[in-house]
Amino acid sequence: MTTPVMDPGRAMMTLLSPAGKRDPYPLYEALRSYGPLLPLGPGQLVVTGHAECARALREPALLSTDGAVQDTMMPGWREHSSWVWLTKNMLFSNNPDHDRYRRFFSVGFTPRRIAALQPAVERLVGGLVDRLAALGEGGEPVDFMAEFAFRVPMAIMGELLGIPEEEQAGFRGHIGAITTSLEPIQDLAQLLPGDAAMEELAVYFGDLVAKRRAEPGDDLVSELVRQLDTTGGISEEELVANFMLLLVAGTEAPMDLIGNALRLAVEHPEHADALREDDTLAPGYVEEVLRFDPAAQALNRMAVKDFDFFGVPLTAGTKVTLLIAAGNRDPRQYADPGTFNPYRQGNHALTLSGGAHYCLGAGLARMQAELALPAVLRRFPGLALAAEPTFRDQLVQRGFATLPVKLG
Repeated sequence: MTTPVMDPGRAMMTLLSPAGKRDPYPLYEALRSYGPLLPLGPGQLVVTGHAECARALREPALLSTDGAVQDTMMPGWREHSSWVWLTKNMLFSNNPDHDRYRRFFSVGFTPRRIAALQPAVERLVGGLVDRLAALGEGGEPVDFMAEFAFRVPMAIMGELLGIPEEEQAGFRGHIGAITTSLEPIQDLAQLLPGDAAMEELAVYFGDLVAKRRAEPGDDLVSELVRQLDTTGGISEEELVANFMLLLVAGTEAPMDLIGNALRLAVEHPEHADALREDDTLAPGYVEEVLRFDPAAQALNRMAVKDFDFFGVPLTAGTKVTLLIAAGNRDPRQYADPGTFNPYRQGNHALTLSGGAHYCLGAGLARMQAELALPAVLRRFPGLALAAEPTFRDQLVQRGFATLPVKLG
């Protein structure tokens, strides 16, 4: 164990400041100096170790933030539609509901179905690269996040769910407001923007379900509406809640992955040049981005019973904060973890969760980044930052608000 460098309470508070959200990694190391498991007051545990986070993600005695858990973590949440809807989806549920949701929706994310989407992803990426070139013609700066990193996964989710192209750009504000609801908050009024966004999405997807029931297409919404009407398994309200999850998570996570991957390519031109020459290097590059600078930084769990966790006794009701981005830089797991190395072997990033809650769309998120990044780098060999990026005011789902670039 290294010598502690900062009081753990101060480090946790600093993590929630604008400066801490911009660069949380030194603060993770400050917390790690107390060991991979840090009891922080009565009934609270902070986890920074890779092995410990990996075990926690698979530990059935540690519950995800469902309604019952949220009653203890955020009293008053039931008055806010953002969390009312969130607790009806597979991410914020536990068994038996989680298994029921997962079985119902897994038909849309089989390896065969994801592989079959590759031509569509290549087509959409190609069109958006052309659009990016037109926007940056003449050396005009372009916001890479708004004009490419968001539009790629949004176009793919539009293709998957049957959302018309002309409606897609309008979802960015809704998605941002909903992910803000996942942040640690001091005042429940901070949930109001997410409430409004979720209510609008609920109406949108409720209407979309009705349209697909009346006039089915070949999109996933039509397929799952048929499945619901034929075999049941979930309620229509749960169907809508999980469609909203697919839109939000299926857009936000790949958007941040693509944005972080491009920023690292600019910072490491030798790796960018290698990707231009050989796009078979893309999977290793993307996996290292997921480890080194992930969008998903933290998850919450709660102990459902008394048990021993790596020698630390947990009592029922203990709140467990998994700093998975810290686990991704655990020196017990990775040599030189603070160095970005896309040739790293044995990469086991925690970013896409694990166990029963392993990301259903992980394969699709990886595919998007693996196809998009080489396409951008090949098309724009002189790409460079036009100004310093700005970060969203978020830690749990951290990413750029703007990433201004000149395409060269």
